[in-house]
Amino acid sequence: MSRPWAAYNACLAACPARELLDTISDRWVSLILNALSDGPLRYSDPGRVIAGISQKMLTQTLRGMERDGLVSRTATSSVPVRVDYALTELGRGLQPVMPAIKTWAESNIERVHGARQAYDSRP
Repeated sequence: MSRPWAAYNACLAACPARELLDTISDRWVSLILNALSDGPLRYSDPGRVIAGISQKMLTQTLRGMERDGLVSRTATSSVPVRVDYALTELGRGLQPVMPAIKTWAESNIERVHGARQAYDSRP
């Protein structure tokens, strides 16, 4: 049964909105969302752009994102078969947020490392 949006509170353990927070806070999901923000990509393209993601993890992550309605998958009959992924309307709704988080992380990692070092060196 659907509840009005105001009834959701992701701070509560039983809130279904936590599922989405778990999804979008996943590092691979967030990086794939950023990779797709400029437009559709062929299946192998995110693997070239995102260092460290294995083919298995790329496949699992894209399938999960497709299941959640964040990306669409289009297979074109050709030899070899061409598969493209694109953000759906729902996925595009994250565009203002995810690049901002990525930019914030890139801009502040040195400060975070400094804070960690200061914390770890406390008596």
